[in-house]
Amino acid sequence: MQRYFIELSYAGTNYHGWQIQPNAITVQELLNKALSTLLRQPVETIGCGRTDTGVHATQYFAHFDMNIMDHRPWTMDKKRLNALLPYDIAVKRIFEVHPDAHSRFDAVKRSYEYHIHFHKDPFLHNRSWLLRDMPNLQLMNQAAAMIMQYSDFSSFSKSNTQVKTNNCKIVNAEWQQTSTGIVFKISADRFLRNMVRAIVGTLMMVGRKEIGPEDVRTIIESKKRSNAGTSVPACGLYLTEVVYETLNTKS
Repeated sequence: MQRYFIELSYAGTNYHGWQIQPNAITVQELLNKALSTLLRQPVETIGCGRTDTGVHATQYFAHFDMNIMDHRPWTMDKKRLNALLPYDIAVKRIFEVHPDAHSRFDAVKRSYEYHIHFHKDPFLHNRSWLLRDMPNLQLMNQAAAMIMQYSDFSSFSKSNTQVKTNNCKIVNAEWQQTSTGIVFKISADRFLRNMVRAIVGTLMMVGRKEIGPEDVRTIIESKKRSNAGTSVPACGLYLTEVVYETLNTKS
């Protein structure tokens, strides 16, 4: 058996997230089917993390194993693989790695962006969150800076998730203006389910002056999801980068 990493991107509008689930179309399901057809053997991928329904990924990694006894060079042609995938899933590269390389556990940093725009734009529909009023960016950045001082983010985690810890190390969290609106950029070693959308929802409360920046401390320290803001729509969220110290590429 040989292990491969696959780098891809996808628009999540038409999918119930990355991970296979019953009675729903997911990115992982379609990728597995396309790889199995191309390689003429059953293939099951393992992704670098979960994305929720409607969430996009400009960079995503997964790994899979295949029996190389009948391996032919053309079987790893990404053009052939892309031809088997729908228009909104695109494979960028496929490469060999050592058998112990893992797309999820070997990742040391992940980055997300959340996009917001303020004027109706058909080209941003399902790709960004449309709001009427501009929030106070300065106040939101004050609150975002406070978030980086903490490690336990139970207040921003979806309930009843099967994780051993709610601790994450956030290394960047900031709002920036763009040509079409504003974007929130955040990077950490790991993220909890629904975490980024809950953080954005809470920071939007600050930006609308419903709470003050210092109130975010109280919310985090309470470790209660009910105290934080509501989760913002999935359409504006993008997984933009997954970083590995080494991809443990086979030489």
